[in-house]
Order: sequence, then C-alpha cells, then structure tokens
Amino acid sequence: MPVSELQPGQSAGGNLFRPVGALTIGRAGSTQRELEEVPDPVTIDLSGVERMDTVGAWLVHRTVRDRGAKVVGASEEAQSLLEQVADADHPAKVRPDNQGGVVAELGAWTIDSGRTLKGLVGFLGATLIGFANVARRPRKFRYNAVVQRFDVVGVRALGIIGLMSFLIGVVIGQQGAVQLQQFGAEVYTINLIGRITVRELGPLMTAIMVAGRSGSAFAAQIGTMKITEEVDAMRTIGVSPIEALVIPRMIATVIMMPLLAFWAMLTAIIGGGLFCWVALEIPPLTFIQRIAEVVPATDLWVGLIKAPVFGFIIALTGCFQGMLVANDAEQVGLKTTAAVVQSIFLVIVLDAIFAVFFSSIGWI
Repeated sequence: MPVSELQPGQSAGGNLFRPVGALTIGRAGSTQRELEEVPDPVTIDLSGVERMDTVGAWLVHRTVRDRGAKVVGASEEAQSLLEQVADADHPAKVRPDNQGGVVAELGAWTIDSGRTLKGLVGFLGATLIGFANVARRPRKFRYNAVVQRFDVVGVRALGIIGLMSFLIGVVIGQQGAVQLQQFGAEVYTINLIGRITVRELGPLMTAIMVAGRSGSAFAAQIGTMKITEEVDAMRTIGVSPIEALVIPRMIATVIMMPLLAFWAMLTAIIGGGLFCWVALEIPPLTFIQRIAEVVPATDLWVGLIKAPVFGFIIALTGCFQGMLVANDAEQVGLKTTAAVVQSIFLVIVLDAIFAVFFSSIGWI
C-alpha cells in the first residue's frame, strides 16, 4: 500500500490519509478536497494531528460512515471527540411518525375541538360576569369604545356588504331564471329572490363577511395587545380586559348585525330586481308588488332574529382566540385564522339549528 504523508493543502497520493498539524474549521475546505481524492479503501492516520475541533471530527466521522474508512493513531482526546460526534449523528425527523393513522388524527382533532369548546364556554361565562359587573356599575361602561366599534364594524362594512349582496341578488336571479324558464315560470324568480335573500342569505352572508372582516380584526388586535403585554398591564392597574376590550366589541357587533343584515337583504333584492327588469322585462313596480306579496313578515323576523345571535358568536370567538395568543408573533396569525374558521363554522351550525326551530314552530 503506498503511503503519502499529507501536509494541509497537498493532494492525496494513496490509500493512507495522514493529516499533520491542525484539523479544524479553518482547514475544512482543503481537508475535504484531499479526502475526496483518496481512493477507497481509505485509512485515516490521526497520529500527526496536534489539534482537532468538532468540524474536523465531523469530516473524519462522515468519511468513516459513508466510505467505510478506518481511523488509526487517534489520541485519547481525538477519540473522545469522534465518539461524541458519532453519538450526535442522528437523522432529524421532519415530521413525527404517524402512529395510528387516520383514527389517531381523528381522535386528536376531537380532543382539540373539545378543549376549544370548553375554553369557549368558559370565556362565555367570564364575558357574562363582565356584563353583570358593568350593569351593576354603569360608570365602567365605555361609551367611546362602543361608538368607535360601531364605525369599524358597521359603517365601514356597508360598502363591501352592499356590493356583495347586490351581486348575490343578481346571481340568484340569473340562476333561478335559467331553471324556471324551462317550465315557463320565470315570474317565480321574484319569489326565489325575495324569500332566500330575506330569510337565509341576507343574515348568513353578512355573518360570513363580518367574521372575515371584524372577527379576524378582534383576534389580531387583542392578540397583539397580549404580545405587547398591554393586557397584563390592564390587569396590573385593576382594569378588567373583558370589560375594556371584549364587551365593547361584543355590544357593537350584536347591535350592528341586524342593521347590516337588513342592508344586505335590501341590496340583494335591488340586485335581483335590476336583473329581472333587464333580463326578464319585469317592471320595477311589478317586482316590488310581487315581493310584498310573496315575502311574509315572518321571513324578515327570522333574518333579524338570527343576525344578533350570529354577531354575538362572531365577537365571542374573535375575542376568545385573541386572548389565547401567547408571546409569539406567529400566534397572532394562527389565532386570527382560527377565529375566522370557528366563527363561520359556528354560524353555519346555528343557522341549521334556527332552520329546524323555526320550521317546528310553523315559521316556514
């Protein structure tokens, strides 16, 4: 076997690689190139190494691991360092092992949902206690905060909700007319537009828009205040975060939701009426008279009763998720997303419950 004693920076000429001097991070590049030039099988003689750090030990260990090299002449200190590097050489798991498959994931999701529901119910209780405290001491009620939330939740949302509802009215009219024209009953498009927008889509689409717009804002604002320790500062000076942050947002959302829902119903009917006028040649006066005939007052009451309940759930979920934010900026985004998803989910579940309830009492 040819033997060549290699100084740092020289090329390898045989199967024995014998570095001399320091085998450290400063020599890592040249040592790596020299090792790659040595043909297999390679033997690494460390008797000439005076000093070796973790990087040098890693180069030697990797050569042993990948190429089956042998190490000879290592001092006690170098051998100890090589053993430590070998012990630390474990592949990192990018994702945990999937133990249990779909059943385990479903169980974990169920447990997490149960904990979230438990926390939401507890937060609801704390909010009701806060309402009771404000009712006993009206001076603690923050009028300015509530009026400001009226503007943010209600006034500034009129444009987007009106545009969305107008377009929904047009789409309902167009899709309904296409189907009803097959039976020569396109006049009943007015019935479809009136009842579905007033009873269902008006409050439901308004709730979805408010959840995405205001519910997410509540979670982000309160979450940011948690990170900057403003919530802790409130508690320190004797101010309840529930009374200062949650109650004004909840009152504003509950009061503004029926008004926004009514605005959504009105603009959707206007959009549907415009379509009927242009596409079906139904005059606006006829459309208005027909709407008054086919849409009972109970439909309007159903929509207006559901709206404040939806608003309460949206504000409760947004504030709850905001309060869950830990001392991590990433948590703000995660909890904001969770607030929107949970709000929309709960709104749809409540809408289904309302549908069954109103049907059972004869408000069909």
